[in-house]
Amino acid sequence: MRIIDFFDQGVAYHNENVAFVDSHTAYTFGEADAEIHKLAAAIHGNGFGKGTRVGVYAPNSNKAWIAMLGLMRAEGVWLPINPRNSVSTNIDLAGRFGMELLLYSSSFNELVLEIKENVPSIKQFVCIDGEGSVGLSLNEFCDGHPAFHQIGPPSTNELAAIFPTGGTTGKSKGVLMGHESLETMAANYFSHLNYRENSVSLIVAPMTHTAGILGALHFPRGGKNVITKHVDPLSIMQDIEEHKVTHLFLPPTVLYMMLSHQDVTNYDYSSLQHFMLGAAPTSFEKLKEAVQVFGPVMTEIYGQVEAPASICIKAPDDYLKPDGSIDEARLKGIGRPGVFNQVKILDNDGQEVPQGVAGEICVSGRLVTQGYLNNRDANTESYKDGWLWTGDIGRMNHDGYIEIVDRRKDLIITGGFNVYPNEVEQAICGHPDVHECAVIGIPDEKWGEAVKGVVVLKPLTSVSAEEIIAMVKDALGSVKAPKTIDFVADLPRSPNGKVIKTEIRKQYWQDQERAVN
Repeated sequence: MRIIDFFDQGVAYHNENVAFVDSHTAYTFGEADAEIHKLAAAIHGNGFGKGTRVGVYAPNSNKAWIAMLGLMRAEGVWLPINPRNSVSTNIDLAGRFGMELLLYSSSFNELVLEIKENVPSIKQFVCIDGEGSVGLSLNEFCDGHPAFHQIGPPSTNELAAIFPTGGTTGKSKGVLMGHESLETMAANYFSHLNYRENSVSLIVAPMTHTAGILGALHFPRGGKNVITKHVDPLSIMQDIEEHKVTHLFLPPTVLYMMLSHQDVTNYDYSSLQHFMLGAAPTSFEKLKEAVQVFGPVMTEIYGQVEAPASICIKAPDDYLKPDGSIDEARLKGIGRPGVFNQVKILDNDGQEVPQGVAGEICVSGRLVTQGYLNNRDANTESYKDGWLWTGDIGRMNHDGYIEIVDRRKDLIITGGFNVYPNEVEQAICGHPDVHECAVIGIPDEKWGEAVKGVVVLKPLTSVSAEEIIAMVKDALGSVKAPKTIDFVADLPRSPNGKVIKTEIRKQYWQDQERAVN
């Protein structure tokens, strides 16, 4: 089963149900299906066959849904382009991942001009919501082509998407996502959580993030996907009440903002079945508070692009005792392995450690993706003997529940977004007065982890923290820019001269129960 097959079930059995709602329009399954067929037929009619790598560059909207499903019906390979990325990042991804067709929103007209100048592999640009700055409008692209496109059966190991994920070099790796991985993810969710008729999914995070795939899980039973009016706590709370939302997915930082909002207790959340959290560990105290505010609906999902969003799942039944009270030991962890994948805790030699002993969380099964695009070294490091090594250190107890205690890799997760220190370090070291630096994540109430730069200046120079932060923000955007800078005389090093980041991290994490936040 593919995502488009899930959608076809919604069309077949719930044709008149509303499928998509944003602040401008609403589409039933039948109405959306007609637009999706037209786009798929036009993609093929314009010479883009099965396997063409197609980008969608648009903010969350009904049009973005139709573009995404249209390329899937055309059997293209989806290249998710995060609208929050810098244009230079998206140029890099489009070029390295071999994009041939870009479906874009007119809200990015100026940025698309830059993409066109720098990505010669893109043969056609299509504006999906009006007049674009480059290429054709959607009507022009579809003109003269059939209104129906028959999709064929999937091939073995057929690619569904190439998802970008950061790397220690500062360049995102391309994860080769097959239909089998997404199908297994869906099976895990259908097994652990409730997906019934009349479900309503609220889409807040970018659809290029987990939110888009999770929204697709509502298709088979005719569920509705609602794009939130505005990405702010008040709008989210209002939308939950207005649309009787049953499912939503957020990074923990947005949950924290909602909990601190003065009106958080003034709305009706009784429709909620699963308030899903992912992309970063959640504060245990905030999670307990959330159960009191939103009800026993808090649900956590643990995964990564290489094993999408369901290595472990923690549903409400997992942490509620028979009397309705909270099992705090289970609430503190990340849940238990998804039904359709295996998880083991392994030591550095690949041997399973005893229960309660920390080791690396490793996963196997059809959930695991096909590896990285054109990156043999990364494949060798992460995919070993049938197991994906996640880089996260955890403990498993006797009944399969897992708690993360540390992170092997240097990855920082801030507000649900991945930040890789090398990229930030390179930007900081671009300042003429900086001798060297190290970038780490430190605990932060709002963001989970905040990016901190630890900087050694050149002799007889002086520069303010604010100047460095502003410089990095200009280069990489606000998510990756350090929140704070500490100036030090030297950085701790190993005998071979390598900076020891674990030593730098200790002073900031010494009072924390775990070394991730």
